[in-house]
Amino acid sequence: MEKLKSSEDGFTATTEEAKKQREQENLKKSKKKSDKPGFFKRLGGKIKDIFSELKKVTWPSFSKVVKNTGVVLVIVLVFLVVITAFDFGLGQLLNLVAPRA
Repeated sequence: MEKLKSSEDGFTATTEEAKKQREQENLKKSKKKSDKPGFFKRLGGKIKDIFSELKKVTWPSFSKVVKNTGVVLVIVLVFLVVITAFDFGLGQLLNLVAPRA
């Protein structure tokens, strides 16, 4: 037995088939949400990608790293000396212009 339900464009049947069809549509919607992998699976994939990219990196040799570190330290020391001298000179100039009591 079919029950008919009125709608704007006529009559539609509300049978068991219609209910099953709606249930299937709801299942499809819920499956789409669950198709996305879980948090830990995505995190594991990202970590795996990071390690595969790190394997492609060309790392410098130890001697090159030591040489570059020495260059950086020398430049830092040069700037330290220059800024300290500049600060000392400006301090002396300030004492000449406005001596402390």
